[in-house]
Amino acid sequence: MTTRATTSTDGPWTTRRLLSWMGEAFTKKGLDSPRLLAEMLVAHVLSCDRLKLYTDADRPASPLERESLRGLVGRALKHEPVQYLVGHAWFFGLQFHVDRRVLIPRPSTETIVEHVLQHARTQPGFGGPKGEGALIADICTGSGCIAVALLKHLTGARAVATDLSREALDVALENAKKHGVSERLDLLAGDLLSPLDEYPPAAQRSALHYLVSNPPYIPDHEWDAVEPNVKEHEPHSALRGGADGMDLVRPIVKDGPAHLRAGGLLLIEVAHAHAKDVLELARAHAMLEDARILRDHEGFDRVVAARRRG
Repeated sequence: MTTRATTSTDGPWTTRRLLSWMGEAFTKKGLDSPRLLAEMLVAHVLSCDRLKLYTDADRPASPLERESLRGLVGRALKHEPVQYLVGHAWFFGLQFHVDRRVLIPRPSTETIVEHVLQHARTQPGFGGPKGEGALIADICTGSGCIAVALLKHLTGARAVATDLSREALDVALENAKKHGVSERLDLLAGDLLSPLDEYPPAAQRSALHYLVSNPPYIPDHEWDAVEPNVKEHEPHSALRGGADGMDLVRPIVKDGPAHLRAGGLLLIEVAHAHAKDVLELARAHAMLEDARILRDHEGFDRVVAARRRG
């Protein structure tokens, strides 16, 4: 694909031709869903929906549009995730800004949001459907997707989100502002639960209604097998969980319950291979009860949930 004119010796670079050329290039590279990837990139550059690509398939691309596509194709061929290429990802029906500072939200993580919302609606003392007065902590927040999605639905709740990466917190703030919840979300830099000790609403401990987390949990021995689009582009600090993948999971399960009020919930996303081990940690904790495993939409063990005694 040339970039200095709208035509070549084979005719104009129409939307139809661009999709065909890009799809073939992505197929040869072995990328997943090559046609869909081509559609997403062309729609992004043309600022239209994917249906428009077919209703106006003979539209010639401008030199600037083709230049933009050329750069995106080059990045895609290096296995860069499409969410980074277009600058956003979808989570729980909401669009979130993402870039290489943060992990791309996964549908499996929506399991946490779904369970919290169901619990708030059905359990007395947790604010009802609007989460009136509920206080939520999101540990290892990254893009802020969990906290922001919860606050978007629980309009009477407040949240605090922590992350070791200040760059990740910048992205989380952008997403909180985008969805109109920034005034109810406090973002704190620090390691795991430590920022909560100096956070006024939670410093007294036993104040949280919900403590949620999607910490890094890929074990070192599995790292070499991680897909290139993940390993080569997403932040390692948001993925790697130490020798057995539990370096961050253990302290959250160990120290998190002390921050919960009686009846408050701890929900932590884990590798499905680790779910039973984390379940045993929760069951062995003197402050927790009713520990159980929640499955994601694909049927994998994905979240360990437990309730603070009292």
